[in-house]
Amino acid sequence: MNGAAVECLLFVAGEPLPLEEVARALGIEPMEAAEEVELLRVRLRETGSGLHVVSIAGGYQLATRAEHAEAVGRLLARNVRKLSRAALETIAIVAYRQPITQPEIEAVRGVSVSGVLGTLVERGLVADVGRRATAGRPILYATTPEFLHYFGIGDIAELPPLEDAAEAPPSLPPPV
Repeated sequence: MNGAAVECLLFVAGEPLPLEEVARALGIEPMEAAEEVELLRVRLRETGSGLHVVSIAGGYQLATRAEHAEAVGRLLARNVRKLSRAALETIAIVAYRQPITQPEIEAVRGVSVSGVLGTLVERGLVADVGRRATAGRPILYATTPEFLHYFGIGDIAELPPLEDAAEAPPSLPPPV
């Protein structure tokens, strides 16, 4: 009865669990693990459970259903670590133009972002992914799987398109 075991794994993981990890924990092949995850998804839907299986940030996770968001939101409201407007603006720039350097972010925002960028790195939403091969070798920043998890998306490609992407400052190099 791997379905119950899959449910337990997704419950205790606390973060999206890749199929390979599910398979390893159960001692089965990844294809079998995929079938078990799908069976769990169907069972939860058919029984009217308040939970469902979501595919997010390269793995699977148990999540509450949208129709219960208001009640869950009231419970969790006191524990929310919201991002400031400056942090949201900075992380949006990183998400759409990654990898990107701090001076490039500052050129878009028009203000220093060192403190905000430090907070985003500390919270695991943005990470140092290398250095640009230019003078001074500035650090390149990109979003992390935690970013995907925080914003509830499976892949960076799911970000909504920018309306005025063509109006990006010409002084910035194109995204790599």
